Amino acid sequence: MAQKVAKAGIKRAKGYLYYLDKKGNVSRAKMARGGKKGGKPEMVVKVGVKREEGYLYFIDKQGDVSRAKMARRKAKGGSKKAKRR
Repeated sequence: MAQKVAKAGIKRAKGYLYYLDKKGNVSRAKMARGGKKGGKPEMVVKVGVKREEGYLYFIDKQGDVSRAKMARRKAKGGSKKAKRR
């Protein structure tokens, strides 16, 4: 289940990919279609979200920033590094 991290209220435009950039702001880039190159990213909303490890951050249907706990598979019989030694 996802939880809201920040209200952004983004109205999405067709043909753009919306994402959370490295600084925690919402950005968008023109999607590549049919041999045409994609566009340079542009910042849409300055949110400044501080990321925590183990969570997936995304823009939800309401246009706000949300996060969900990442599903991690447990390693069978320990990690590969431990087996090599």
